[in-house]
Amino acid sequence: MEGRTQLQEAHRMSESIAEVLAGRQVQRIRVGTGLRLELAGAVTVLIDSDFRLLAAGGVEHFYPQLGTGVTGGLTVLTGSRLTGAVVSPAGGLELAFDCGRRLVVPPDTAEHPWQVLGPHGPLFTAEPGGYLTG
Repeated sequence: MEGRTQLQEAHRMSESIAEVLAGRQVQRIRVGTGLRLELAGAVTVLIDSDFRLLAAGGVEHFYPQLGTGVTGGLTVLTGSRLTGAVVSPAGGLELAFDCGRRLVVPPDTAEHPWQVLGPHGPLFTAEPGGYLTG
């Protein structure tokens, strides 16, 4: 990261993740001990941390480690397209969808609170302490 601040590096990664995810359709949602958004083009977003789903009507809180099913606003995400993806300097993730929902994963010190996987392995991973690798 020579010559770049952590914020600049996070911004660079945010641009990259936005480019990778932009326009991809959510084909399937699976929930077990985490949330799995299976997107077009063999890209998957895994969320192993608590997250929020924001809509005009309010906020839903999800706790995947408790075995939450595909309920509430999550059902609306199937078939929708990603319109934005931003990674905060602390490693939080925000995904925006064309259905008007936003999925927000706050920064977490847990091991890999979220990941974006391609057909050949990890593309982006939130690391403990908020660092991002890609």
